[in-house]
Amino acid sequence: MADILDRILAAKRDEVSVARTREPLEALRERVAEMPAPRDFLGAIRAKHAAGMPAVIAEIKRASPSKGTFRHDFNPALFAKSYSEHGAACLSVLTDGPFFGGSAADLKAARSSCDLPVLRKDFMIDPYQVYEACVMGADCILLIAGAVPLPLMRELEDLAFSLGLAVLVESHNAAELSDALQLKTPLIGINNRNLKTFMTDLAVTESLRSKVPDGRILVTESGISFRKDVMRMQNVGVSTYLVGGVLMESPDPGKALKNLFFVRDCH
Repeated sequence: MADILDRILAAKRDEVSVARTREPLEALRERVAEMPAPRDFLGAIRAKHAAGMPAVIAEIKRASPSKGTFRHDFNPALFAKSYSEHGAACLSVLTDGPFFGGSAADLKAARSSCDLPVLRKDFMIDPYQVYEACVMGADCILLIAGAVPLPLMRELEDLAFSLGLAVLVESHNAAELSDALQLKTPLIGINNRNLKTFMTDLAVTESLRSKVPDGRILVTESGISFRKDVMRMQNVGVSTYLVGGVLMESPDPGKALKNLFFVRDCH
């Protein structure tokens, strides 16, 4: 399989270039200054932990390169409201168009329908996108170790923090995790999906768990489909999850979230 990440990043560079010509950076900055304060993404996760509950970042996405289109009755506002009612700590909304069918409008619709903080799930390679995230109403951005070099990740993180946004930094192997831990954010994502092949393996989180210091919050991402997967992650001390595909494939994503994380098995 071709390296999907390389294709996505190439498209993203073109996308940012076009966006800059459509709206210059200075104009975007002016709009940022008019935005209300972001919601507390990190606080929402910590509140779940304090209550002894798993903190779930529930994802909204129309499609993915590995699965194609999840559903045609795509309603970000409805999904967000259902996630909120069924125990999610935060939302994650895909805003990449070419590969995931997402948009800024999806994020705005989701955020306006509930009180949950929202992660802009996209491939961040340029400071311009951090300002964009702020303007569309995001409360957190994603940084992907391996997609951009460490100095640029630091620059993007500093900018996000200056705008009041939280940062989730994602890694896929030990080398990327080492870079991720150089950042200040406590939110350390370990993605069980190989972004070159899009295959998932929960052993990725298991093998890297011990490398994440106690002061950080490990967020396991991708590959959580069944209760046994949740239990497997809990067994290695993971209590924060980013889950999307299995919820989007369900007739009612919010109820699927509840059944996956908040319904106790009876044996």
